[in-house]
Amino acid sequence: MWVKLVLVLVATQLSSEIVSATTSRVVCYHGTWARYRNGKGAYQLTDIPTSLCTHLIYSFIGLSASGEMVSLDSYLDNDLNNLNKFTGLKSSNSNLKTLVAIGGWNEGSVKFSTLAASASLRSTFIQNALQYCQNHNFDGLDFDWEYPAQRGGAAADKENFITLLKETKAVFEANGLLVSVAVAAGSASVALSYDVARISQYVDMINVMTYDLHGSWDGVLGHNAPLYASSVDTTAASKQLNVDAAISNWIAQGADPQKINLGVPLYGRTFTITSSTNVAVGAVSSGAGISGPYTLEAGYLGYNEIVEKELQGGWTYVWDNEQQVPHMYKGDQWVGFDDPKAVQVKTKYAQDKGLGGVMAWAIETDDFQGLSGVKNPLLRAINEQLATSSNAAAETNESAAAAAESSASAAESSASAAESSASAAESSASAAESSASNTNSEAASNTSNNEAASNSKVQNSVCSKAGYVRDPSDCSKFYYCAANTSGVLVGVQMSCYGGLYFDTNSNVCNWKALVTNCN
Repeated sequence: MWVKLVLVLVATQLSSEIVSATTSRVVCYHGTWARYRNGKGAYQLTDIPTSLCTHLIYSFIGLSASGEMVSLDSYLDNDLNNLNKFTGLKSSNSNLKTLVAIGGWNEGSVKFSTLAASASLRSTFIQNALQYCQNHNFDGLDFDWEYPAQRGGAAADKENFITLLKETKAVFEANGLLVSVAVAAGSASVALSYDVARISQYVDMINVMTYDLHGSWDGVLGHNAPLYASSVDTTAASKQLNVDAAISNWIAQGADPQKINLGVPLYGRTFTITSSTNVAVGAVSSGAGISGPYTLEAGYLGYNEIVEKELQGGWTYVWDNEQQVPHMYKGDQWVGFDDPKAVQVKTKYAQDKGLGGVMAWAIETDDFQGLSGVKNPLLRAINEQLATSSNAAAETNESAAAAAESSASAAESSASAAESSASAAESSASAAESSASNTNSEAASNTSNNEAASNSKVQNSVCSKAGYVRDPSDCSKFYYCAANTSGVLVGVQMSCYGGLYFDTNSNVCNWKALVTNCN
């Protein structure tokens, strides 16, 4: 009995360790100005998918010269009661946290530099920010100072920012509120602006803005947020302009991985091509590409606008195996962006790195109208990959506990050893099938447009080989086939929905026009 108890306790401890290491946060920034966009691009609070976010961040509030939080759009924030309506979204998801972001690119750096350098201004600001959050029912404050010691700031900003965060954290934590920061990704900016290890000490979350790493300002074609470096990145500086290098640097400098949220852009950067025969990453560009009908910014397209462009036809889609992101081109236009597959890959990367979560900028440029077949496909891709991992961890924990209990039972009674062995063999077969199901679920998460797998398993000619197999009679269905303990291939069926087909070249559900060899 004691052996059994000890083994079960060990299994329970193992289970707790697995769960505690999971990537779980989905941090969603909302740019409130999207309310004023044209037509299908206008984004209301009712469009926010509260079930797909763990944290919602209201962007942005400004900073006054006297150290107080001020509205940048008083009509929206106050007259239309947008602040309170935003935090009221928690009524639809009791686990949802709402934060308010102060700063942003347009607020600059100088005001924050002045604030951080003054003890009296810091005191005024912290008390005002506390009252602001409490009055509007926010769960915390997000600092989006872009960037300390840059853009007119002072060299002392790097140290003063730590003081500001330390003092804010002390007051906010005492009142049950969160403190987070949005930070630069590039190693050069990190070196100028941040004492990484100490920032990590005084905040609850670090939102690393791993995007805008390339754009029309480079003069060459490049992806906005490549996961890895390209073979055309030959200099030490260019090899740092990718998600992996940025996240690895933040961790190497002392950031707690569980506090890091990996930034994912729900938009792309556009370029104008100079030569129709050279459209590869690194080719010369003549400048910014087209703007979208809603965001109206040259060199920029929201993912919702990209979906509209693709549906018009004529675009060539390319998946970059080196950088693990896509781009597409048509005529003299080129756009690099994150699609559901890229988002799933990045979320898996965050899990493998042991990060605390994924951050999305910004939810109003996801395909919230569902033109691609499902609403908010990028946010869904994040959630489905996280759910896949959680399910796998839960099954692993359950198996570990069951194995410990089974072993303890065997130790208690040698008479039941044979039965336990038989049970273990059966469990192994079941685990093999479960593994197939988990792997299949992971594949399905490569795009958000996938239906959950049915539990039905097939054992027929469909499973002609181990691995992914598309249904020969229905391109919207596919299987993951693996051998059970008897050596028989067993498959788990899954389906794509929204009119998507399973793409055997990339093992994801994809737009029909991009899927080959399907009659």
